[in-house]
Amino acid sequence: MKPGSPHRNLVLKLGAMTFGMFLFGFALVPMYDIFCDLTGFGGRTAETPQTVERAVNLERTVRVEFVTALGQVAPWEFAPDQGSMEVHPGELYEAYFTARNLTAQQLVGQAVPSVAPGLAAEHFKKIECFCFTQQAFEANETRQLKLLFSVEPELPEYVDTLSLSYTLFAVTQ
Repeated sequence: MKPGSPHRNLVLKLGAMTFGMFLFGFALVPMYDIFCDLTGFGGRTAETPQTVERAVNLERTVRVEFVTALGQVAPWEFAPDQGSMEVHPGELYEAYFTARNLTAQQLVGQAVPSVAPGLAAEHFKKIECFCFTQQAFEANETRQLKLLFSVEPELPEYVDTLSLSYTLFAVTQ
């Protein structure tokens, strides 16, 4: 191809467009994570501890349901110590989950949270959560995992039930 020929210009433009699309594909995951963190889309909640200084609404209760699941090949037992609790928006509550390593070797797990309905996720604040860090378990170890949380008083009135779901994945095997 001669310099300046229409074919050479087309090949360069197509190559630049392909390279640009490749870069955009890599940028989508971080952009989606930022979008979900800002909006609460997908049931995501803040991944870092939050301070909650709100007035408690004793006239309202919200049911918080606790649901657990395991990753496909996660050799664990994992369950909430209680299935649900009635909470007053603005008040701090503790909930516990029990996890057990079912193998004869050390495992590291990571719990990934989700809140439903998704629009209410921004009003569910985890102050202390086992999901903030990976959890190392010795062989056959059973452990209670603590969650300290609050539901903000600004939660829309039509939301009377929240579901907090954790999926526990094995990081090492």
